[in-house]
Amino acid sequence: MITALIRSRLPGMSGSLRKVGELVLADPAAATHGSAAELGRRTGTSQATVTRFCRALGLESYQQLLIELAQEQGRAGADGRRTALGPRIGPDDDLERVIAVVADADLRALRHTADHLDRDALERAARALAAARRIDVYGVGGSGIVAQEIQARLFGIGAAAHAWTEVHAAETSAALLTPSDAVVAVSHSGATREVLDPLRLAAERGAATIALTGEPRSPLARAAAITLTSFSGETSFRRGNFGTRHSVLLLVDCLYARVAQLTYERATASIALTSHIADAHAVRSRGR
Repeated sequence: MITALIRSRLPGMSGSLRKVGELVLADPAAATHGSAAELGRRTGTSQATVTRFCRALGLESYQQLLIELAQEQGRAGADGRRTALGPRIGPDDDLERVIAVVADADLRALRHTADHLDRDALERAARALAAARRIDVYGVGGSGIVAQEIQARLFGIGAAAHAWTEVHAAETSAALLTPSDAVVAVSHSGATREVLDPLRLAAERGAATIALTGEPRSPLARAAAITLTSFSGETSFRRGNFGTRHSVLLLVDCLYARVAQLTYERATASIALTSHIADAHAVRSRGR
C-alpha cells in the first residue's frame, strides 16, 4: 500500500520531501484533493518538491500518487472490519492495542512487499543462486541475522552458502570469488559500509551480486546487479531493521522456494538426507 511505502521511505528523505510525506500520512484523504502545486503550498515547499517526492517513491507522476491513495482508501472503506491503527504505541495503550498495531504493521508490510516485488529481479536472483558454485551472504547487526537465515536455508537444500558477518572475513571471501559464484548482501538502509564494500569487491571479481534492501535508490542497490526491495512495518519501538524484518524474510522465503524449485533434484535429495536429524535429537518423555 502507498502509505506503507511512504512510511518506509520517510526516514531517508530530505527535510522538504519529508514534509510532503508527513502531510500525506497525516491526512491521506485530503491529499487526494487538489494539485501538486497546492500540496506544495500546504507543506511550505513547491510543486517541484512534490514531483521529486513522487519520484522518490518510484511513482511516475503526482497523478499516480493520487490514484494509489484513492485506491487504498477505497479498499479500506470496503472492509468494515479494518481500522486505521497507525504505527504508534502510546505509554497508556492496553495490550490489545499493542498486538493490533504490531500485527497490522506487519501485515501491511508483507502485503506491500508481495504486491510490489519485482518478479523479473526475483527470477534472475534465483537463477543466479541456483547456478552458483559458491554463495557468499553479507550482513551485519540485525541484517547479519537475516544473512545467517539465508545461509541456513540455502545450505539445507545443497547450496554451498556461507554467511559473513564480519567485514574483514567478508572481504577476504569476496576477493576469492569467481564469475561462477554469487553473493547476497543484506542491508535495510543500503548504506552499510561493511556490507557494501565486500559486495563491490565481489562484483569486481565477476560474481553475480544481489541486494536485499529497503532503499531501492541506495548505494547498495546501485552497486548490485539485482535488487530486491522490502517494505517496513515500523511502529513505536520498531525502526529500521526491526520494522522490516518480516518483509525481508518474505523475500528470503520466495527466493529460497524458487531456488529449491530450480534445483529440484539436489534440493529434495538434500532434504531427504537431513530430515532425520532434528527428530534424532528430540528428547522423548518417559512414561511413568
